Amino acid sequence: MNVAAINIKHWLEAFRLRTLPLALASVFMGSVIAAYHGIFNEYVAVLTALTTVFLQILSNLANDYGDAASGADNEDRVGPRRAVQSGLIPAEKMKKAIIFFSFLALISGIALIVVGTRGLYLSYGVFFFLLGVVAIAAAIKYTVGKNPYGYRGLGDLFVFLFFGPVGVCGTYFLHTASLSVDVFLPAIAIGLFSSAVLNVNNLRDYENDKKSGKNTLVVKMGKKNAVIYHFMIIILAWLSLITFALLSDFKTIQYLFLLLLPISFIHLKAVLRDENESLDAQLKVQALTTFFVVILMGVALLIL
Repeated sequence: MNVAAINIKHWLEAFRLRTLPLALASVFMGSVIAAYHGIFNEYVAVLTALTTVFLQILSNLANDYGDAASGADNEDRVGPRRAVQSGLIPAEKMKKAIIFFSFLALISGIALIVVGTRGLYLSYGVFFFLLGVVAIAAAIKYTVGKNPYGYRGLGDLFVFLFFGPVGVCGTYFLHTASLSVDVFLPAIAIGLFSSAVLNVNNLRDYENDKKSGKNTLVVKMGKKNAVIYHFMIIILAWLSLITFALLSDFKTIQYLFLLLLPISFIHLKAVLRDENESLDAQLKVQALTTFFVVILMGVALLIL
C-alpha cells in the first residue's frame, strides 16, 4: 500500500464516518415532517444534509485534536484509535483540516440560508447565519481551546440542543418558513437519543476522563447516576415519539418504528452491565437505532 493510500485511510479514520448517521438523523427528521405537511424543498434537504456532514466531521477532527492536546487521549483510552494521539496525523495538519472543514460548513451553510430564507425578511437569514456560526464554534470548542465546554459537563446539553430542537426544528423551518407544534416532540426525541450516544461514550471513557481531568457529565455525577440518567433519557425519547404518534392519529401499521424498541431494551441491558467493550459496541447500536427510527418514522408518515 502506498503512502497516499495510507494517508487517506488515516484521514477517513479521523473523520469517524460511523458518526454520520446520527448527525443526519436530525435533519432527516425535520425534512420528513415538512414533507408530511406538504412542503418539501429538495435543495434544502440536500444542503442541510451536506452542512450537517461537514459540521460532524469538523466536530470529530476538533475532538481528536483537542483531546490529544489536553491529554485526555492517551494509551489508557478505550475505543477506536485517535489520529493525533497515535501519531498518524500531525497536530499541525489536523489544525489545517479543522480550518478547512469550518470553511466548508460555512459556505454550505450560507448556501442553505440563501435557499431556505428566500422571500423572507432579512432578519431570518441573519438569525440562521449567527446560528450557523455558533454551531461551528460549538463543534470546535467542545474539546479545543481554554476551558472547553465538553470538559465542564456541558456536552450533553449542546448535543441535545443541536441534534434535537436546532437540527430538527431548524430544518423544518427552512423547508416551510414556519414552525409547527408537531415538530417539537420528534425534535426532543432525537435530541435525547443523541445525548444517549454521548453518555455511552462518556461511560466507556469514565476512568480515563476522570484521571485526565475531563469532567464530563458522567464524571460529575458518577457512573451509577449516569446509568440512571441514561435509562431516563432513552425512556423519555421513546415516550416523546409515542406521544407524537398518538397525537398524529397513527394507524396501527404506522407504529412500525416500535419494532426498534426491543433493541433499546437490549441496549439498556448492555449499559447496565457496564463493560467497556460492550459500551463501545453500544455507541454504534444507539446511533443506528436513532437513524432507523427516523427512517421508519418517514415510512409511517409518507408511505403508510
